[in-house]
Amino acid sequence: MSDPLQTALDSLPHGPEFRFLDRLITLDPGTFGIGEYAVKGDEYFLRGHFPGSPFMPGMLMIEAVAQLAGVVAQSDPRIGPLENLRLTALRAVKILGSARPGQVLRVEAQIVGRLGKLIQARGKGTVEGCAVVELELTLSGDGPPTNR
Repeated sequence: MSDPLQTALDSLPHGPEFRFLDRLITLDPGTFGIGEYAVKGDEYFLRGHFPGSPFMPGMLMIEAVAQLAGVVAQSDPRIGPLENLRLTALRAVKILGSARPGQVLRVEAQIVGRLGKLIQARGKGTVEGCAVVELELTLSGDGPPTNR
């Protein structure tokens, strides 16, 4: 029997070099999710951000939240997945800190609205219980959503 959390995570279209979710902890399909990304220290982006004092760029923490929001939205049992789902808007973004090698970025995403091909979500990221990023985002995709 397959693990539904792993199946949902495997639905991400991103290649391994641009996937910022290692695992899902919680998934309420179509509504809410929690995931984690462990900053290993050998990621390509850490080589230049910043030499001698590396940390995960804020935009990549935002991307981690967007990826989780996509997983949550695409898993909705009442609405078929959209093709080519992508991040299209950001609002109320606050980058309050970062994740360093050896730390785990814990991300949460909640779907707050849907209208046709648009998905509205709120998300945040924490490291060791401290907020490092908070945002609202819009995802959009191709093809009409279908009821299952």
